[in-house]
Amino acid sequence: MKSLNWNIGSFDRGIALDLCRHGVNPLTSVLLASRGVTHFEEAQAVLGETHVETHDPFLLADMEKAVRRIRTAVENGERIAVYGDYDVDGMTSCALLALWLRSVGADFETYIPGRVGEGYGLNSYALDTLKARGVGLVITVDCGVTAIAEAEYARTLGLGLVITDHHECRAQLPIAAAVVDPKRPDCGYPNKALAGVGVAFKLVCALEGATNYDEMLKRYGDLVAIGTIADVMPVLGENRRMIRSGLISINENPRPGLLRLLKEIGVESGRVKSSTVSYMIAPRLNAAGRMSKPELSVELLLTSNEEDAERLAIELCRMNNERRVLETEIYNEAEEMLDGPEPTGPIILARRGWFQGVTGIVAAKLAERYLVPVVIISIDEDMIGRGSCRSYGSFCLYEALKSCDDILDNYGGHEMAAGVTVAENNINELSRRLTANYQDNVESASTLGLNLDFEVEKFELLSAQNIRALERLEPFGNGNPSPCLCIKGAFLASAYSIGAGKHSRLRIEKVGKSLDCVFFSMPTDRLRVKKGTLVDVAFEPQLNEYRGRCDVQLHLTDIRQSGFVSD
Repeated sequence: MKSLNWNIGSFDRGIALDLCRHGVNPLTSVLLASRGVTHFEEAQAVLGETHVETHDPFLLADMEKAVRRIRTAVENGERIAVYGDYDVDGMTSCALLALWLRSVGADFETYIPGRVGEGYGLNSYALDTLKARGVGLVITVDCGVTAIAEAEYARTLGLGLVITDHHECRAQLPIAAAVVDPKRPDCGYPNKALAGVGVAFKLVCALEGATNYDEMLKRYGDLVAIGTIADVMPVLGENRRMIRSGLISINENPRPGLLRLLKEIGVESGRVKSSTVSYMIAPRLNAAGRMSKPELSVELLLTSNEEDAERLAIELCRMNNERRVLETEIYNEAEEMLDGPEPTGPIILARRGWFQGVTGIVAAKLAERYLVPVVIISIDEDMIGRGSCRSYGSFCLYEALKSCDDILDNYGGHEMAAGVTVAENNINELSRRLTANYQDNVESASTLGLNLDFEVEKFELLSAQNIRALERLEPFGNGNPSPCLCIKGAFLASAYSIGAGKHSRLRIEKVGKSLDCVFFSMPTDRLRVKKGTLVDVAFEPQLNEYRGRCDVQLHLTDIRQSGFVSD
């Protein structure tokens, strides 16, 4: 584990005290002040006490064209295919649009390509299949904006095409009845950070002619929240409002499939937060896509039958366990390939036989472990490599891949995550170019910084009541991260392994007070600190609730000897 530089924020005590005088909880007041809030009115906005504007869907370029083409298809009884992606954003997008089509009595089907057999996005095999089934209009969700050749092929088949996406656009857009993507250069929509499911929601609002977005969020907000959180979109502004509304729906009136999935996971009803979606719901929905059965997750989200919901929830959890085994095998093999000095630049690993469905998770874990961008490539029998890419820090992965356009068969994604298709004989050149690009931009990438909100000087601030009050800042996520604080100069009273040696439990003491800590995925022998010494800890404050008890517990993100000086 590399030694992180801690960027510890500060706060204006006067502002924090003023927020307290207005009734804001003390810990929340300090956190808000450390994040730049200066007035009570700003605090009210962050705490969700003021209205956040939801933008008119017709501000999206081509939205009128999309609505006109889809309405014509519905009115004429034309068969429609909702064409999605095999990740959670794509599956929730697919389910959302399918629910609307069902509500208006449309003739439709859903189609999600297999991750291993077909790969991401539109492909000619799928278009041929849909044409043979009598489909007249294909509506993409969470994909399609770079499918220039595939859009032309659809035209030659006589298939109508409406594209809705949120990924980065290339210089040329596909030719279709409509291309709806907030990242289009000519699109004036204010929120460029919509998830694919957010764009699908806007399409449905436009199709309904809706102006009461709260009512629409009651119908579809749960799907918007799950997809937006899972795709790590910024939890700010309009996204924040949609996520918050969706979490309320999940807690108060969950769909049968989600209710049964929560029961299977063991999540208490009414206690779903953004972290529950990130770490419990999304991985199980994603498991179906990773194991090439994405239709199961869409079916779970659509079903109103309790027996089907139970069957599907059990199957998703089983596949998630299978996914974990495959992921561990590939991760261990990747670690063996990295045996030696810790890498200081991008990691690009390729091997034949790696299961493509879990390479993205392995890439993400390695990026977090080594604090550098990672590309994990699975090579098939045709010597074609399909890679999952994850960045770290502020290094723009998509722009780096763009500079390798001439040696890639295909690529697409975001700044932080992308996918590539590359011939085996071009992998070394891809590695060379990505490394050179990284070295040219590493100074601005700020890859080794751990950003902390502020230093906690008194343990009393970390009371159960104060930590509970932080829930008013939910939903947490990209742009509104969970509070990450630090304590300096604490005595490490104990440290021992838990979870079959995979995790560590610690106790720290300072000025006669003690706090329990847990460091997940960090064995005790890798802590770099010794019991009986003074340490600094970086952590997220949490409550450990079990059998009616509620105890404060710090979830550590880093630990170091007190007085640590970075290189």
